[in-house]
Amino acid sequence: MASMNESEKYLLNKHKEHHFTAGEIVRDIIIGVSDGLTVPFALAAGLSGANASSSIILTAGIAEVAAGAISMGLGGYLAAKSEADHYARELQREQDEIDTIPDTEAAEVAEILAEYGVEPHEYGPVVNALRKNPKAWLDFMMKFELGLDKPDPKRALQSALTIAIAYVLGGLVPLLPYVFIPVAQKALVASVVCTIFALLVFGYAKGYFTGDKPIWSALQTALIGAIASAAAFGLAKAVQGM
Repeated sequence: MASMNESEKYLLNKHKEHHFTAGEIVRDIIIGVSDGLTVPFALAAGLSGANASSSIILTAGIAEVAAGAISMGLGGYLAAKSEADHYARELQREQDEIDTIPDTEAAEVAEILAEYGVEPHEYGPVVNALRKNPKAWLDFMMKFELGLDKPDPKRALQSALTIAIAYVLGGLVPLLPYVFIPVAQKALVASVVCTIFALLVFGYAKGYFTGDKPIWSALQTALIGAIASAAAFGLAKAVQGM
């Protein structure tokens, strides 16, 4: 391989790539906070529409936040656990195929390399090298044939805790006004302001970290939350009128 000249070395040293690599954690935070902001907000708005007192709304809201955090956290745990179980099953199946039909698996390696534009005279040594290293062969098949990365063994618990904590933090925002304002209708106005502001900030941050347009993401997130709460408020008013 030809050595790099001074100009190429300078460009490599100057160019520093910054990639966001905490995608799974951000996804869990987004799931937890978005539901935490909208569901208790909609519940509080609905109860306010039914003329419930601030104390009742606060009690019901805290109960919902607790139940929602447990439910959402459990859902995150089961989803991550299912992903890990799926990987383990595919890993064992691929290992069995390498052990029982190595020639077929070697042909699959050659086919995969050919799809990447590798010529037959080039991928022959790669196939032979993999056949001498069963672990590398297995890793290659999991990555390039099945498109599966080995999951973090701590992922399930981490996902559960992240979603649950994010849900609690998001759920407390629309409920805080009911702690300080005894009149539910006045507390509702403050809750709307606090929650809309929180949705805008959260939507902007979500767009920033996920690569979407932050301002559009902020407006979209706030609009969805406003529609959910308005629907709950209107439904409570309709039921009360009946």
